[in-house]
Amino acid sequence: MDKTNKSRILSIMKPSLKALFSLVLIFGLSISAIAGKKTVLISCSEPDAAIFSNGVRVGTGQAEVIVLSKACVTINIKKTGFLEVEQKLCNKKDFPKPEKSYYFDLLTDPAYNASIQTDMANVDIEIELNQGRSEVDSWKIINQVITSYFDVIEISDRETGYLRTSWNQQSFSNATVRTRVIIKIGTLDPISYKVKLVSEIADAGTSVKADHKFSEWHRVLRSYETLVEQIVSRSK
Repeated sequence: MDKTNKSRILSIMKPSLKALFSLVLIFGLSISAIAGKKTVLISCSEPDAAIFSNGVRVGTGQAEVIVLSKACVTINIKKTGFLEVEQKLCNKKDFPKPEKSYYFDLLTDPAYNASIQTDMANVDIEIELNQGRSEVDSWKIINQVITSYFDVIEISDRETGYLRTSWNQQSFSNATVRTRVIIKIGTLDPISYKVKLVSEIADAGTSVKADHKFSEWHRVLRSYETLVEQIVSRSK
């Protein structure tokens, strides 16, 4: 075989040899990781709680989780109405070795328990007024209901038919909830109003003024659950 052909063959083989070496290396590492794996039993106090390993659901109430050698996994346990559990398990040097099993007692979510789910949160609800009552009297009635829930009214303008309360904040160990009411004109003839019960939630310790940290909440604190109904019924 002449030198030219030999060089050509070697140049073709080099990439193949590199690829083969990479595969052998990856295979070897995989075998090593599997050989040193740990199987951990995860269970909790709620039999219908979802258990996740690195974001993948692996069971309900109880599940076996595999922690490969020189690796970590993040365990999350979730159930509506309970505080989420997060636990990191590592099977690598300089980290505590995973136990054979872990049991988690899920704690109730205080913000969830202090609220109700409702389709009246963060939406405009039409208020039909009693046409035999003056506009001034109707506005007074709406104000009376609102001030029984809120101490501070930021804006109240009967001429434009607009009212907005300040935020009422309630803090929990896991969240901050803020609530306010907005009234605005619905129709002019006949005149009607719209009421919106605004309910928002953020992480615990969030300032009520940190607007960008709050998001709409599909729940309303129990202390406000009849507010909209009272406005609607008393306005008729």
